[in-house]
Amino acid sequence: MSNILRSSRIELSLGTMHAGQVKAYWALHGARFKALRCGRRFGKTDFGKMWIAQGLAQGWECAWFSPQHMTSSEVYSELSESLRPIIDTSSKAQAVMRLKTGGRLDFWSLENFIAGRGRRYRRIVIDEAAFTKDGDNKVDGSMMGTWEKSIKPTLFDYGGEALICSNSAGKNQDNFFYNICTDPQYGFRQYHAKTRDNPILPKRPQNESLEDWHERRERYLDDLVKDNDPLVYAQEYEAEFVDWSGVAFFSREKLLHQGQPVSHPRTCDCVFAVIDTASKTGTEHDATAVTFFALDRHGGPFPLMILDWEITQIEGALLETWLPMIFGRLEELSRSCGARFGSVGAMIEDKSSGTILLQQARRRQMRAEAIDSKLTAMGKDERAISVSGYVYRGNVKYTDHAFNKTAIYKRTSRNHLVDQVESFRVGDKDSKREDDLLDTFCYGIALALGDSAGF
Repeated sequence: MSNILRSSRIELSLGTMHAGQVKAYWALHGARFKALRCGRRFGKTDFGKMWIAQGLAQGWECAWFSPQHMTSSEVYSELSESLRPIIDTSSKAQAVMRLKTGGRLDFWSLENFIAGRGRRYRRIVIDEAAFTKDGDNKVDGSMMGTWEKSIKPTLFDYGGEALICSNSAGKNQDNFFYNICTDPQYGFRQYHAKTRDNPILPKRPQNESLEDWHERRERYLDDLVKDNDPLVYAQEYEAEFVDWSGVAFFSREKLLHQGQPVSHPRTCDCVFAVIDTASKTGTEHDATAVTFFALDRHGGPFPLMILDWEITQIEGALLETWLPMIFGRLEELSRSCGARFGSVGAMIEDKSSGTILLQQARRRQMRAEAIDSKLTAMGKDERAISVSGYVYRGNVKYTDHAFNKTAIYKRTSRNHLVDQVESFRVGDKDSKREDDLLDTFCYGIALALGDSAGF
């Protein structure tokens, strides 16, 4: 299904829907409030872009809502390119496009709980709706409250339409997306699509026969089932509402080899550290955590090994003396692991005291980089789910030292890394739970085994 608009002067392509998207389009067509629930890589955001662009080309006032401005920045750039022939003015800073057709597109962050208030729209898209704030309409800043009090009224003038797109985020009675998909009182028509319903992935090279591509596609789809925890597969790729209550997410069995931690590596490609310094504890000093990793992509049985960890509470002024100790430990580990490329430095979350550490490292010419903001902006649950496949496949292992180590933190002696990793639960609302080492664990896996952005 190709969307092409022609006039005497301009031919504008709004994109081509694949067969799965076409089915979704016609299934939702005619409904004022539409919910598109789909697995990863189905193409929900592309679907939303084509749908909203169709309205803009007709001169309609439209809006795009997302959990954070950062998650809509690529949408802005891509729509700017596809609509370039009919754009009159646009400003990424002001998050608005005005078109020669009379259409207008506003971009809103759902961190602003009065998003859209005072405006009128013919079409709106809410992207990644499952990853917004939980709660009913009485909870300040909840997605349900923002929808009912701020966004839905913007559609009154024109009898406008809403398209809500998202993957699922668990069976959660407080979640906006779960409610609109499962409770008819909210008036949404839902369409449910799975990852396999995108018939054009994986991409087919020009020199690959159709038969070979079909065989490769089936292998890839089978691998998704084999390489992921069944609950993760059901949520991420089948877009099912999974009940995570009480489920231990990271299994110790998967992080050990035949029930035991692995030996300290004799060779590896490199070693690195991940540092988290978030102000979460509400105590006198901030919690500062670091985990050390060895990466081996050249023949070793385990691509990523956890070598050591540390968690402490220190005053900000003492971070200046603490950081050289971390780099000293990296050099020790580089030598003991026979790292071919040595230590590649520390990855630091650029928040709270982490910003100070990054400044200190640059001033001292220490090798340190900020963790990509796309990764740090993800919710804790989403980040853990994104790395779970690597753990499930056995790509990540504890070494003897990291697994058997204990340390005193907040007057409690235990292996705090193992404790935080094993006690993590998806959807756990206990904001007081210690999770600084868990964050370094997830960041380290994403950065070492994921793509360039950590996914």
